Amino acid sequence: MIIDTHLHPTNLVDEAWRHTGTPFTGERMLKLMDGPYMINGKPRRIDMGFIQPPPGNTGYRDGNRKGREGIRDYMAYIAELCQNYPDRFIGNFNYNPRWGPENGAAELEFHVKEYGFKMLKLHANMHGYRPDRALEWLRPAMKKCAELGVVVLIHTGDGPYTIPTMFYPIIREFPMVNFIIGHFGIQTGGNYSFESFWMAMDTPNVYCESGWCFQSRIVEFAQQLPKNKIVFGTDSPPNDPGMWLRELEVLCKDPPHGINLSEDDLEGYLGNNIAKLVGIDPSPPPRDLKDAQARLTDSYAGVDRATGKHLLQPA
Repeated sequence: MIIDTHLHPTNLVDEAWRHTGTPFTGERMLKLMDGPYMINGKPRRIDMGFIQPPPGNTGYRDGNRKGREGIRDYMAYIAELCQNYPDRFIGNFNYNPRWGPENGAAELEFHVKEYGFKMLKLHANMHGYRPDRALEWLRPAMKKCAELGVVVLIHTGDGPYTIPTMFYPIIREFPMVNFIIGHFGIQTGGNYSFESFWMAMDTPNVYCESGWCFQSRIVEFAQQLPKNKIVFGTDSPPNDPGMWLRELEVLCKDPPHGINLSEDDLEGYLGNNIAKLVGIDPSPPPRDLKDAQARLTDSYAGVDRATGKHLLQPA
């Protein structure tokens, strides 16, 4: 399977990205995921994706409920999509400590137990806090992540609050929690990809998300990083998934554009690495064109066609 760690469907206009003034709904997201996208000559789709609401919409607005009720309202559409499309979408809880750290931790636990969420998102720029100083704001949620086995995805790449090393204090305090550096340290205001690379090299519980990284740097980093340290993520919309899939596919080519990566190792980057982190059974790449086409026609992306086992069950 191909699993995207970073998707933002919404039933409201995203106040940060806009999307031409039309909500990018779950159904539009599924159409985008379905592709098909050609990878090593085989048609593929993004089988599953971790979904979260746009972080730009997380601030309090007049008329909105506050506290846990406000958080639940904000997460409601994502919870609905996870219920409606359990074989395609996995919940990612967008944690804003300004709604109350304990409230957020309690709602994280609720969404994990009620809807099967497996990831938590931190976006210190959108929510306005220094992660290296606001440890008391982060600890309640991190304790729940450690207790429940939730992976943490961190927005990084722009100042003032999302420079990757600013998260080192909380990462070191919770070595039992797996952290993914979103955007490989690259965003609107900076390029911290080398910083992200060395954090993943030196810290067992740190991984890097491929999307937004420069293709030539991905080639360079993949030569040195352990094979399990890169996961696929697109930040779609506004990004098109195909360009980030191509960025990883090219690793299977000859140098200097690739590193002669095997298709099995490519499948790790595309989905198996994140699958193992959240308890989903890994899967092999398509054997040939016929196998790839058969997978595209399978209406149950989250079910192993050979065994019938639901892949979201613990491995």
